[in-house]
Order: sequence, then structure tokens, then C-alpha cells
Amino acid sequence: MLNIKTDDYVKEDAKRVAYDLGLPLSTIVNAYLKELIRHREARFSLEPQLKPEIEKLLKKASQDYKSAKNIVGPFCNASDMDKYLNS
Repeated sequence: MLNIKTDDYVKEDAKRVAYDLGLPLSTIVNAYLKELIRHREARFSLEPQLKPEIEKLLKKASQDYKSAKNIVGPFCNASDMDKYLNS
């Protein structure tokens, strides 16, 4: 058993995120501790990181935009856009 001090709101928010992921908070804490042991480093980031698959999609979209591939518009008004989307 491990006892740590944390703010109540931190614990509740962490439990909520763990629940959304379908995991108990203890499983997530254990996974972080095992990663700390395995890699012998702790990472802290102020900026959220994208999932690799999202980063890949954004990179592809950026390449398409630069090569003017799969690009439509700009449209002069919403009805022109609707006509295109409905075609």
C-alpha cells in the first residue's frame, strides 16, 4: 500500500479521468510507477501531447494543403459550400 498526499480536487479529477478510461486509479498509478522504474525518468509537460495517430493525420493534412491536394474552397457564401457538400 502506498499513501500519498494530494489535493482533493486532484484526486477526484484523476479518478474521473481513470473512470473515463475504464481503469481504476490504482492501475494507472501502478503503470506510472512501473514506467518510472523502467525508464528511470519522470516526464512533466506543460503542453498536452497529441496521440501519434492524430499527429500523423495532421501531418498528412498539412502536406495535402501545401501541395494543394484535397483542398476545396474558399467559398463565397454558405449556400455555395452547402451545394458542394451535397454534391
